[in-house]
Amino acid sequence: MAEQASEVLGQTVLMHVELPREENREDLDELLRLAATAGGSGLRALVCKRDEPDARTFIGAGKVEELKQLVEAEGAKTVIFNARLSPAQERNLEQELHVRVMDRIALILDIFAQRARTYEGKLQVELARLHYEQARLVRGWTHLERQKGGFGLRGGPGETQIELDRRALRERIARIKSDLSVVAARREQNRTKRRKNALPLISLVGYTNAGKSSLFNYLTKSEVFAADLLFATLDPTLRSIELPGAGKVVLADTVGFIRHLPHDLVAAFRATLEESAQADLQLHVVDAADPRLEDNIKAVEAVLAQIDALKVPRLLVFNKADLVEGMTVGLVRDDSGRPLRVNLSAKSGAGMDALLTAISELISLDLCEFTAKILPHEGKLLAALYALKAITHLEYTDDGMQLVTVRIRALEAARIDKSCGGALARACEQRPLPWADTAEFAPINLDLLNN
Repeated sequence: MAEQASEVLGQTVLMHVELPREENREDLDELLRLAATAGGSGLRALVCKRDEPDARTFIGAGKVEELKQLVEAEGAKTVIFNARLSPAQERNLEQELHVRVMDRIALILDIFAQRARTYEGKLQVELARLHYEQARLVRGWTHLERQKGGFGLRGGPGETQIELDRRALRERIARIKSDLSVVAARREQNRTKRRKNALPLISLVGYTNAGKSSLFNYLTKSEVFAADLLFATLDPTLRSIELPGAGKVVLADTVGFIRHLPHDLVAAFRATLEESAQADLQLHVVDAADPRLEDNIKAVEAVLAQIDALKVPRLLVFNKADLVEGMTVGLVRDDSGRPLRVNLSAKSGAGMDALLTAISELISLDLCEFTAKILPHEGKLLAALYALKAITHLEYTDDGMQLVTVRIRALEAARIDKSCGGALARACEQRPLPWADTAEFAPINLDLLNN
């Protein structure tokens, strides 16, 4: 596939617009870090407040003139807006400022393009970028719009070229989706092998730069790239480790999330993010020293909801606890004694024993054991249980039914029951169903974080 080259940002000016509606607000410090991560230099920021965006330029004619003066004074080559621009706004601003103009989404896509290393990651990023550029395609051909056609023609070569380009883009998107479906099928095969080996999957999720990769490296003794950068890790990495009391498990390091993560990126990375949705346990890694801690937790859970991953049990991991005054390293439990949160430092290793204890307890809690009477025609159900090595004892009843003792993780039981049309629930002799209370987990109660 073609490499996705990212343009050098060079000297960069940031345009931060403060809007009254909370869902439209962005963080200027985060924009500064994003721009630095993407390679911007000499970062200068211009801040303004607006009740609502200007339809033509987002910031209005007066502020455009002020921005233009700053761009000329700094010798800037790029202007980045901390908001989403429409194609028309972006085009108008470039005509006024005579430099490249990007919005926050284009900046994130640019970082992802730089970070992608694997074949799948590069395909996913290219797909997201093509979807984003579809609406902006006309910008590349405005020089042809003035051309006139000959007799009997309305419009000119410009229209034809645009349509040809759109068709090529649609065909490229279709090819990428086809290639990604093949990669996704291979990934599903790997998941099936893990299930057959009865290995629990533990997925690291969290806001970008919370320390997931550092934690992953400490637990697995690996050397996955970890740095004080946003989106330092993009491609998922899996390693198996041995846990005391829980045996061998698979640990998955995944891409970090961010506030208002572009929808096209979530869609493109859905197959990769399904490692989190298919996990037996999520370790939600949080930067305990970040002043926007609660907002970051909500942003992560918003993405987990988009990929249907909120049903998976989660353990909060407060990383960088050594940087927070008064925070004690160790395990925090809820009123029922269940592990709620672990305070630790992935850099120093403090609190790791408490984390391993919490993981072992939660993995064990997810195991359920019950007996089931399986009818002779329920071969699919029986095969699924055998594939997971979940049947520990089998005997036949006088009426030809198979009486089996099943030991299985609750989430796997729920998945098998769903795929077999409720056959496992009908066969199970225990009521209430031992996996019923694992069907859905509510978002984290932020009031408990102060316990």
